[in-house]
Amino acid sequence: MSNTGDLASSHLPSSKVNVPDISASQTFSSLGVSTWLLSQLSCLGISSPTPVQAACIPQILKGRDCVGVAKTGEGKTLAFALPILQTLSVDPYGVYALVLTPTRELAGQIGDTIRSVGVAMGVRDVVVTGGRDTIKQSQDLDKRPHVVIGTPGRLADHIENNATFSLAKVKYLVLDEADRLLEGGFDGQLSTILSALPASRQTLLFTATSSSSVLSVIKSCKNNPFMWTSPSMSTTSTVSTLDQKFLLTPPEAQDAYLVQLLLDKKDKNSRHSSIVFCKTCRTTELVGILLGKVGIPTSTLHSMRKQKERVGALAMFKSGHTKVLVATDVASRGLDIPYVNLVVNHNIPTNPVDYVHRVGRTARAGRGGQAVSMVTPNDVALVQAIEEHTGVKWEELAGDDDKVAEILVQVNTVRREGEIELGERDWGEQREINKRKRKIQNGVDPDLEEKLKKKARKKLVKKMKKNKLKDFATV
Repeated sequence: MSNTGDLASSHLPSSKVNVPDISASQTFSSLGVSTWLLSQLSCLGISSPTPVQAACIPQILKGRDCVGVAKTGEGKTLAFALPILQTLSVDPYGVYALVLTPTRELAGQIGDTIRSVGVAMGVRDVVVTGGRDTIKQSQDLDKRPHVVIGTPGRLADHIENNATFSLAKVKYLVLDEADRLLEGGFDGQLSTILSALPASRQTLLFTATSSSSVLSVIKSCKNNPFMWTSPSMSTTSTVSTLDQKFLLTPPEAQDAYLVQLLLDKKDKNSRHSSIVFCKTCRTTELVGILLGKVGIPTSTLHSMRKQKERVGALAMFKSGHTKVLVATDVASRGLDIPYVNLVVNHNIPTNPVDYVHRVGRTARAGRGGQAVSMVTPNDVALVQAIEEHTGVKWEELAGDDDKVAEILVQVNTVRREGEIELGERDWGEQREINKRKRKIQNGVDPDLEEKLKKKARKKLVKKMKKNKLKDFATV
């Protein structure tokens, strides 16, 4: 394979770009990583670079803008953290680097990584996300940390409302999970953030999924942009150590099959850990309640939970206090949760890319893992789209129909109890409040929007009545 990683500033290919496979003999020292960082990596048990690290670290140290495309779990965080910390140690000042991520959980994880690797040089970082005390964050930002890690919404809020917070001297801008940041509805916030940054910065984009928006951004970068795509991305979007199966189930028995599947795994190995992905916050909450009531200790993670609850749920699962995490796609990207044995898709994602990110929570760092997707007769087209995207044909997992039949009535009864419980919590009301907040943050007047919708509905009803009278007159 030829080295096409160097991109001319005036040209960018429309497809992914690969560089040669990185030799197994490559070391952090040969990449130009400083001695103090080598010592810190050794303390953390990290002895050799992954391909994405070996490809990108030297180029970033040369001052080039960079895109790194690699599967989840291949070490993209260290690929940008090491060069940032190394150059920061030479000339430390704050705010030196800005790292943007799409989720609060990923921001916290990146902060932990930078803190653990940079502890020897006394690196100061601040994690800026929603769900936390804004005033406390402003005070922390006023102390001029070296690295700021944040989600776009809260960071843009600080830029607009904190007169003493400045990003004018930032050397590095990192977009982690860049495709989701650029295509996930953050346009307004990103515009606010980018306008506060200096033009002379280095821009680093890391993602598990390349996209046209990522290519467009790197094409506009001025520092001799470099792009590297993992060679394994060209063959399949999922790792070879992942066992991918489907469990065929009628919709009314889906929860019973899920319960039986998790109970079987628990009986075979009490240390077995699983993540169950659901489509909506409401379904996630219901499934979490259901599993808890049938004796499966569960952590629940979704965007409608308070930040303290989200942090607690993730900590309980990571520490092994609970063996099942029920989550929306907020947990599907970037989170490094070791030793997840099983990923269950309670629903089949409509976008194959979302499936890849979900199942990437297991079979990490060369370990094995299993993904089981619960398939109803209505999901056949979605399954075929995912199989075509990944190049992997799923095998059927035989469910124990007799055991499922025994627990079906009990499981469905418990689910109804969960729905009643949510109703008593005014779940729908809280959801509407959150929707209004999001609209206001995006500059939309929810009251005016509702008024216009009512006006449009009245107009439509009037038109339908008029047409009905015409049709009646012709009979």
